Amino acid sequence: MDIRTLIREEVLAQTAYAVEAARCRIKLDANENPLAIPAELRERFGVLSASVPLNRYPEAGSMALTARFAESFGVGKDQIMIGNGSDELIQILCTALARPGAEVMIPSPTFAMYRISSINAGLRVAAVPLDEAFDLDLKAMRERMENHPPALTFLAYPNNPTGNCFTAERIEAILNESPGIVVVDEAYFHFSGKTFLSLLDRYENLVILRSLSKVGLAAMRIGLLIGSPILVRELHKVRLPYNLNALSQAAAGLYLDDEEAFLMQAREIIGWRSELFSAMEAIPGVYPRPSDANFIFFSCDFTADHVYSDLMARGILIKNFNAPGTIQDFMRVTVGTREENENFLEALRESLAE
Repeated sequence: MDIRTLIREEVLAQTAYAVEAARCRIKLDANENPLAIPAELRERFGVLSASVPLNRYPEAGSMALTARFAESFGVGKDQIMIGNGSDELIQILCTALARPGAEVMIPSPTFAMYRISSINAGLRVAAVPLDEAFDLDLKAMRERMENHPPALTFLAYPNNPTGNCFTAERIEAILNESPGIVVVDEAYFHFSGKTFLSLLDRYENLVILRSLSKVGLAAMRIGLLIGSPILVRELHKVRLPYNLNALSQAAAGLYLDDEEAFLMQAREIIGWRSELFSAMEAIPGVYPRPSDANFIFFSCDFTADHVYSDLMARGILIKNFNAPGTIQDFMRVTVGTREENENFLEALRESLAE
């Protein structure tokens, strides 16, 4: 018996999402906060964790946490769903909207999980290339919407891996003209300060995603979805029970208790981002792109494969996006601590000098 004959063709054709497991002394590949949470918060989390009854299921639906986030965002608690990271919320959206023959529209390049989750749900994916400035090609997206109306559109804001925020007017044009749900993924909001939250009342088809992973709680996998009460009610039918574990719920509560501590770290990272960008821009043959996130997308006169491998040999892990098309020979480096950034810059200079 060939087990593969039982598996959907779309799944067989996919490649599993790969996470680089290479050993390194400096890890700058996954857009994580390089700083541990402050010692006082770690101690408080330890106390909270010790009080969690591990023999019991967590609160179903994270309803107490939902009410607190609703107050923080200034929306109704029936407008929020909390997920096991934004990845689960993306999967829930795709599953709920996967009518036979339905299509998802995404820009290209963008966050890989939009495509992976869409295909896994049986949706067709239309990837519309970004323009030369890595902004939305509104003309091309309009043509796609007219000929193949999407049930769902994903727009990362800022975009990953390019790091820029798409022009807000172009996103609003898509919200106005799309017949389907438009998801604005604000995973990097803490570093951009830009949001579509105030437009929720204007656009019933608008969904906003947020994450606590990039601001310091990546290990806890906490994602947030904000949308219309009607849509959120239907999405809850797809959400698995007890989807957010009790320790993650405790960590999210800690974030809400002392959000300023996390925002202070985000502001420090923004400062390091500016320093890193300026230093990269000053290296001959290195071409960084301006960023609204906690990473910098860049290319070099050398091939991305060469630079990536050479940095790995020096113990520094970044993300290699080398692929045919608009991002050929591009790489992405997470903003680390000042010391980590200096180590990266030194290794980059040495690599280009060889």
